[in-house]
Amino acid sequence: MSIGNPINRTQRSFNELCELGGGVRGGPTRPRAQDLLHQSGSALNRIAHDEVTAHLTHYSTSNPWHVCFAVGVSWGRLAKLDIDFTGAAVRLLSNWNDDDLRIARKFYYERGPEPIEHSLRGGHTLFRMVNLPVTLPSSLDGYRRAQERWLSPIVSPNRPRYIGSWNATAMFMVGLFSNKTLAAQLTSTVVMLPPGGPIFNALSILFGAHILAQRPAGSDLDDEAFEPGAIYENNALFADIHKAHLGWNLLDVHSGLYMLGTRLPESNNWF
Repeated sequence: MSIGNPINRTQRSFNELCELGGGVRGGPTRPRAQDLLHQSGSALNRIAHDEVTAHLTHYSTSNPWHVCFAVGVSWGRLAKLDIDFTGAAVRLLSNWNDDDLRIARKFYYERGPEPIEHSLRGGHTLFRMVNLPVTLPSSLDGYRRAQERWLSPIVSPNRPRYIGSWNATAMFMVGLFSNKTLAAQLTSTVVMLPPGGPIFNALSILFGAHILAQRPAGSDLDDEAFEPGAIYENNALFADIHKAHLGWNLLDVHSGLYMLGTRLPESNNWF
């Protein structure tokens, strides 16, 4: 029920809740688990807002969707978050070229430069296929409509390589992080958020602790192969976690889940 080898404060606190018990089948109580996710998610969101705001401001004359896609690639740990990476990625998404590709590939993590190239190639292809608004939407319904257009070719059998569950959805999450007022309004599954990776791990933890009655769909893979239905099923679980707890939104839920499910040692120092 508890997390083996916890690596950050959120995970250690969750294990303490497991020891306290009081919930279903001796697990942690739902309100205490929600409080923990709320606190952790809110703290991570403040960092996320500052990061995306800085990158959108720096590249204010570029296509904001390109900036959000680039930051999403970095937040998915496919590339290091760096203002120069974002610049190279933005230029590639607009006009594919060898010079910027060489720059972008330098910002790799442990999976190497190939995921960076595949992600950006897939993004470049999608931006040629899908017409999005010139500016980021000012309403959740605007984000919903834009995301429906974006997901249409992704859920088809011919979707671009490496546009998995993270790259299919992270761009919209990044955009919402730039607008605190709009983010606060996301209390239902109007906009789909990334369902895999650390998020899948966290949902599995909550299922094992009897906070959730349903297992998450799909797997912890968030880059290549994925079942499109998992996006919608796991977003429904985000809404389930959100209900009956006041004062938070689904981005808070999502970021709290990220802190609960990540295996990055550096997450211990994020806040």
